[in-house]
Amino acid sequence: MLDIAEVGDYRELLRQYYVQRKLEFPLYSYRMMGQKLDLETSQVFRILNKELHLPTRCIPFAKEMLGLSGRSGELFEILVAAGKTRQKSRKDKLYEMAMSLRDVELRELESDELQFLGKWWIPVVRSAIELNGGDANPARLQKQIMPALSREQIAEAVRVLKDLGFLTPLASGRFGMSKLHFSAAGKPKAQAIRNYQNQLLDLAQNALVNIDPNERNISSLMVSVDDECYRDLQEMTREYRRQIQKRVEEVGKANRVFQIVVSLFPVTDKVEAS
Repeated sequence: MLDIAEVGDYRELLRQYYVQRKLEFPLYSYRMMGQKLDLETSQVFRILNKELHLPTRCIPFAKEMLGLSGRSGELFEILVAAGKTRQKSRKDKLYEMAMSLRDVELRELESDELQFLGKWWIPVVRSAIELNGGDANPARLQKQIMPALSREQIAEAVRVLKDLGFLTPLASGRFGMSKLHFSAAGKPKAQAIRNYQNQLLDLAQNALVNIDPNERNISSLMVSVDDECYRDLQEMTREYRRQIQKRVEEVGKANRVFQIVVSLFPVTDKVEAS
């Protein structure tokens, strides 16, 4: 996956690809890479040594070879354009566009941290405490959180958050905390995510009944697609999620917490072409 934080010159990515292929397959050569890119061996050598730029006609071949599509493919094209231009103002603008495509940093939860997702209100309590400037007063939290929580649930959430290091007691009596965008991989972690998402779907059902329509936004679409369109919808959904995370990071002083649940699932079996 193209990482803008690590790759500023797109040719470095091509060089890394060549080195990796050479390690996996010692007979891999500039000539073989040139066949993929429709380039002469000497051109490949000069590009990897940053003496020459990739011709525009070869960009689709390079993206296919590197497995880049969607946002990562767009980023690659911007980096190629930035590398080729000699105008500083245009180069700066292109690099600014590339930085806007940067991923939000995700922290992967360790196995012993999965209890953070065990009950829907634990992440909510953490976010509410952050809204309150680190104040974990139970009475205040009870008034803020919907659906209502008991004192015992709030106390449990604070205990778990402290045990996991997601809340750090301060001398003032408040709590300090770090930003948290998280992911989870592996079978136990995936199961924890699924259980957490099931709880969120229940919350969405509750919101339909108990939250004023002006205070929520719940809508649905039913669409007929082919395989290519489905893959595009998956990519669009991931990009929508990423854009939300980036926009939220720009908030100076938050005053409430929302839960966003995006679902894409089949309601028919696949019909084979006749």
